[in-house]
Amino acid sequence: MTATDPHQTDAQQTNEPVETMWSSIAKSVTGLALFAIITAGLIALTQVTTADRIEQQVRKAKAKALLDIVPLSEHNNDMLNEAYSIQASELGLEEPEQAFVARQDGLPVSLIIPLVAPDGYTGPIRMLIGIDMAGQIKGVRVVEHKETPGLGDKIELQKSDWIRQFDGRSLDNTSRDQWKVKKEGGEFDQLTGATITPRAIVRAVRKALVFYRQHQSALLATKPGESFSDKAIGNP
Repeated sequence: MTATDPHQTDAQQTNEPVETMWSSIAKSVTGLALFAIITAGLIALTQVTTADRIEQQVRKAKAKALLDIVPLSEHNNDMLNEAYSIQASELGLEEPEQAFVARQDGLPVSLIIPLVAPDGYTGPIRMLIGIDMAGQIKGVRVVEHKETPGLGDKIELQKSDWIRQFDGRSLDNTSRDQWKVKKEGGEFDQLTGATITPRAIVRAVRKALVFYRQHQSALLATKPGESFSDKAIGNP
């Protein structure tokens, strides 16, 4: 058995164990670093993949809503590629939203614009309205609301056909006095147990038709990716 050199220091005597300890720490740190890098990479990849999938689903949902208003048989362009930004107080739009042009062989046949009825029973009612070149309504669809289930929510097409009574209406075939619910002497059905909700929608839809008539040329002249604002054309 070899005797320990009494002249060696403690550090020299324990050199090998110390190196082994630091080596172990270094390996652990390296392993953790690699794990963190791999985990971060997987998270980033998942986020990118998920974001793409969500974007595709949103695009698909938008396309379905648009085609529900202007079917493929009436246009041959991709309306999502004909979108532009619109902001107009007359439409209840305080923030920019998207409008879409439907074209047949390059010529515009309908415009789908967003609008908001700010005075629903429980809050704003967000909609899309399609209007053709003659100023007739192609369709109105509610896209977001907080109306009472079982009562006001019948404005959804999935719940009833109430919203279809706007189809074919225009400022020419429906007088100003007729743009009211029947309870108030107008042409439009109210919902059982709910008058405020349909009243708000009828009022907003007529405003949209008036807005379209006043600005049809400018609305159709706005190119994809550009912005339309009623303030830019002198509206208060």
